[in-house]
Amino acid sequence: MELFDIKGKVAVVTGGGGILCKSMAKDLGLNGAKVAVLDLRKDAAEAAAKEIADAGGEAIGVECNVLVKESLEAACNTILAKFGKIDILINGAGGNSPKATTSKDQLTPEDCKNAVEGVKTFFDLDSDGVQFVFNLNFLGTLLPTQVFGRVLAEQGGGTIINVSSMNAFRPLTRIPAYSAAKAGISNFTQWLSTHFAPVNVRVNAIAPGFFLTDQNRFLLTDEKTGQLTQRGSTIMSHTPMGRFGDPSDLCGTLLWLVSDASAFVTGIVVPVDGGFSAFSGV
Repeated sequence: MELFDIKGKVAVVTGGGGILCKSMAKDLGLNGAKVAVLDLRKDAAEAAAKEIADAGGEAIGVECNVLVKESLEAACNTILAKFGKIDILINGAGGNSPKATTSKDQLTPEDCKNAVEGVKTFFDLDSDGVQFVFNLNFLGTLLPTQVFGRVLAEQGGGTIINVSSMNAFRPLTRIPAYSAAKAGISNFTQWLSTHFAPVNVRVNAIAPGFFLTDQNRFLLTDEKTGQLTQRGSTIMSHTPMGRFGDPSDLCGTLLWLVSDASAFVTGIVVPVDGGFSAFSGV
């Protein structure tokens, strides 16, 4: 058997309507897996599944809210009715919120003296916004793992891939809730890998570097000119390979982690970041 062979395996991808997770779902489909694309937006899930089918793969799009266990259980029943089993879970759903984001990189003495309209300091962060980010990223990984992970455990094997972030290695400015939540995902990945090892379920994580997505495109590039913003330029200067990631850059790492090529690998977080996490900045 080929080490990277995943033909006939059934993969569930949450957040599958987004740029990165849709790319991962398509890569799995093109390599012979049957894919269930889950997304809060039914049209996005179905559109991603259609792209896989149009490319010769087999996929279904399923509307699902990763924060509602009943929604996850309904999705699981749909997938099992269609494909009969589940072998792979990609916990891709996640994101940030403007309510949990500061306006500036650092707090200044002036910020403490005078409030400026439109400037959100750490002290102005909305607790509901912070809670939303933690729920979406952490609970949005824990709950799908409870539902689909049970199927893997009862079947006697499978693989789970969580999506961490560069924020988990070193927190980025302005996004404290997202940074902390993704650090939690890396820790949770290690915990799960130990907990699930006796039932032959491997758990690892991918930590993407900087990829242009719908969420960050206009934070990193100017909407009108297409040129890098100051934040985008800083990222490029700290990425040794000198470019943003392309969604296809995740494919090789993903196939390695979900296939028997990594049969003795569990509990790791793999940066796919062009060297960002290795560079000290000097």
